[in-house]
Amino acid sequence: MNGAPDTPVRVDLHMRSFSAELALPPGTDVLRASQPGTVPDVRAAVTAALAAPIASVPLAELCRSTIIKTAPRHPSVVVVVSDSTRPVPYKGEGGIMRPLLDALLTAGVKPGWITLLVATGTHRVLSDDEIWALFDDAVRQSGVRVHCHDATDPGLLVRVGRTSTGAGVLMNRRYVDADLRILTGLVEPHLMAGASGGRKSICPGLLNVQGVQDFHSPRVLADERATDMVLEGNPCHEIALSIARMVPGDFIVNVTMDRDGGVAGVFAGGMEQAHLAAFAHLRTFVEIPIDRLYDVVVAHSSHVGVNHYQAEKAAAVGAKAVRPGGYLVIVADTVDPDPVGTASYRRLIGLLTELGPEEFLRTITSDDWEFAHDQWGAQVWAQ
Repeated sequence: MNGAPDTPVRVDLHMRSFSAELALPPGTDVLRASQPGTVPDVRAAVTAALAAPIASVPLAELCRSTIIKTAPRHPSVVVVVSDSTRPVPYKGEGGIMRPLLDALLTAGVKPGWITLLVATGTHRVLSDDEIWALFDDAVRQSGVRVHCHDATDPGLLVRVGRTSTGAGVLMNRRYVDADLRILTGLVEPHLMAGASGGRKSICPGLLNVQGVQDFHSPRVLADERATDMVLEGNPCHEIALSIARMVPGDFIVNVTMDRDGGVAGVFAGGMEQAHLAAFAHLRTFVEIPIDRLYDVVVAHSSHVGVNHYQAEKAAAVGAKAVRPGGYLVIVADTVDPDPVGTASYRRLIGLLTELGPEEFLRTITSDDWEFAHDQWGAQVWAQ
């Protein structure tokens, strides 16, 4: 929308822990994604999706066959969850975890057989208290266990294959050894992989550091197709999918959300097909046509921008609307204990500032450069 010629344009921003109102110059264009309808009863929607999934037998049937197949021992069930950098609706009246656990228990799975495994990728390891804070108290009291992936701990990893380039792929051992693997997550635009959710719970969520480095290599990120809302031909998506297929999830529960945090759709079933259905739904309301470039663009990082590293997602998308030589202003609610990012990321941002973007990109793509943790984050800012 356009502001009146002499009237400041006021815009409300809803962040993770606060809301803010911006007063912008008269005539400012406000570009918003459309607002989809929200699910009126999330519990009912999750229950229905589990009973009539996409490209899969119902979850209850999958549970019963797993129990029969593993008898006389008890099966291990891993439910992969996102970490605190992702606003997945796990708790509250609109939460997806309690109806999922209820479905597992009703199908004969005992609480002690279930582990909620946090797919951190190379993000920091969460404490047990931080993990439990993702869920309702009833989940903690149910008797399920929790565990956090650590990409740096070789004792938690097992080799599952090799990439097309010959690099070994190590994956979380608890996940690989599980008898039933369920992936959960949010499908939203992703600046490199096209969209989150689905295969990303595994790659990069449950990989070793080297595996994540290959997924985020300079060559991959330099490809113009490695961008938001593109899956076909996106090398980042294709690498993630090929690695996830090595030990695929047996079932996924993914959601789409509106800009106010309400659940817009629930998609359950086969890892690839259910994710594609969620992506198709996402496309109906998040894409914003832009018919010209702007001198100044103000964008916000919504719920995901918990630190400078995560705020790059808003920058990568917002920059597409800025003319060469223009300005981009990012608003982010940096509430993470590491409000900038890891020590490696801070060092790389310092190097980017010192060298400038062109020389920085030349440096990290040179043959004598040793890949550094979170390098991909600094590369996105440089690009």
